[in-house]
Amino acid sequence: MPMLFETTTIKSMSLTNRFVRSATWEAMANEDGSCSPRLTDLMVRLAKGGVGLIVTSHAYLGREDKARPWQLGIYSDELVPGLAAMAEAVHNAGGKIAVQLAHGGCLADPDLTGRMPLGPSAMKGEGMPNCREMTGDDFPMVAEAFGKAAARAREAGFDGVQIHAAHGHLLSEFLSPFFNRRIDRYGGSVENRARLLLEVAHNIRGKVGDRFPVMVKMNSEDFVAGGLTVEEMLEVASILESAGIDAIELSGGTRYSGNCAPVRLGRLDTEDMEVYYLEAAKKFKQKVRVPLMLVGGIRSYSVAERIVKEGIADYVSLSRPLIREPDLVNRWKSGDTAKARCLSDNLCYEPAKAGEGLYCVVEKRSGRV
Repeated sequence: MPMLFETTTIKSMSLTNRFVRSATWEAMANEDGSCSPRLTDLMVRLAKGGVGLIVTSHAYLGREDKARPWQLGIYSDELVPGLAAMAEAVHNAGGKIAVQLAHGGCLADPDLTGRMPLGPSAMKGEGMPNCREMTGDDFPMVAEAFGKAAARAREAGFDGVQIHAAHGHLLSEFLSPFFNRRIDRYGGSVENRARLLLEVAHNIRGKVGDRFPVMVKMNSEDFVAGGLTVEEMLEVASILESAGIDAIELSGGTRYSGNCAPVRLGRLDTEDMEVYYLEAAKKFKQKVRVPLMLVGGIRSYSVAERIVKEGIADYVSLSRPLIREPDLVNRWKSGDTAKARCLSDNLCYEPAKAGEGLYCVVEKRSGRV
């Protein structure tokens, strides 16, 4: 059997293959963040399409940290029944599913929350986010919000949680000297900048126990002047390894990263153009033993196979390719290993912004959706 379709385990979670659906914003939740039938249906389609592990859209932890309209929420016990229905539906379809837990930080939308966003530092300047610097009680409050959200995920029957520490959300902002200008115990050194992420991880572990998978998504680097570097990422990853994190997904970039933003534009016409964070992943595997999930620019089956065979990463994460082809993994498994049809044109986000939910515009125009 090809290595891509081996059974693996992450703590108590057994996965039938090495493909991960990387979290994205689907704009399919209800106004209050509750899970909608169409969001559940999308997750079921991914499960039936053969994805080994599905990671939900970034779920917000409190009404003050919501970053996007129609974003999934996990801030209240009242949301648990809808989340439980989603988890059960995915399990009935033979899949595994984890919730991505995300505090928007400076990316929280004040038009949605009615409050000024929280961040590591008060940012000022044209084009920069306007946010309030976290102080005192804010830190245990944030860690507790993550912990309670993880407990809700476990109660709802999810197979694990992923802490969102990438793409300029709150924990990513603390890791990055571009956002984090603090001079106290939460700023300066890498160890200090990773402190809040570590406090979040410990709070979650205390609430979900030792056997429940707790994963982290983080940037390989920020791709901005003065941002998180690959070398600093490796330090953070080593800290997370010591803290008992069960898997790390590597991504990269922020909204200020230009052509290296998290969702890059541009066709990947040759295999040499694929795998945005290849060199960072190689360095990660040389230093860190935590299982690595690698996302970003992977479009070819042969590339995915090489990533695993050569030990570059343990899992292959896909996002936009699965928007166009939710059954891509099954297609590849069947022997049709033609390249994913995704054009990396980002047209899929236009209907999401308009409140229609995320879908492949090109595919819909073709009549296949």
